[in-house]
Amino acid sequence: MISNFEGMIISILILVFSVVVHEVSHGIIAEKLGDSTARLAGRLTLNPLPHLDPFGSILLPAFLWIATAGQIILGSAKPVPVNFANLRHPKRDMVLVSLAGPGSNFLLAIVCALPLRFGLFNLSSLGGQFLLQVVIINVVLGVFNLIPIPPLDGSKVLAGVLNEKYLPWLFSLERWGFVLIIVFLYLGLLNAILLPIITFFLKYVVGLSF
Repeated sequence: MISNFEGMIISILILVFSVVVHEVSHGIIAEKLGDSTARLAGRLTLNPLPHLDPFGSILLPAFLWIATAGQIILGSAKPVPVNFANLRHPKRDMVLVSLAGPGSNFLLAIVCALPLRFGLFNLSSLGGQFLLQVVIINVVLGVFNLIPIPPLDGSKVLAGVLNEKYLPWLFSLERWGFVLIIVFLYLGLLNAILLPIITFFLKYVVGLSF
């Protein structure tokens, strides 16, 4: 049986690995589409050190874990640099690069859900609990990053389909992005978005009954 403190540390480690995969995925797809900025900056690596942001990767997750009694853990790494002007089809490719991060989180969630789905790990075991935590954290990261609030990935996906006359307004929201996210969290809107999707994923992919 692990303590709450040990649980927090394990969750933060899972979160750090997951956000690193998220950011590296942005860089890999950007390079395939014509922009090598991330590689030249030394950011196409799974070594967490070049990606860590002291606030977003450690302090924020720990604060949310403590403040919500382990119900919410979110965080971020330093964004991988991407020069969208270098992409072969900037507007379309911006969408693909932006989707790569959340897509990698959903893929990690599915890969870790399958052993649970097919009974290779008992959910009551440490291994089963670890895999379940990877699944939940990555579903949360994937869905959270698709919310269309700058600078989250969802805002760039939205920018790819919006009429260009609305883009200045959309990106002007970036300076208020963190405040808007906190408001979403405080009003319970984040939970209203996340919980149904997590429940659906756990029921139909992991195979948990509720």
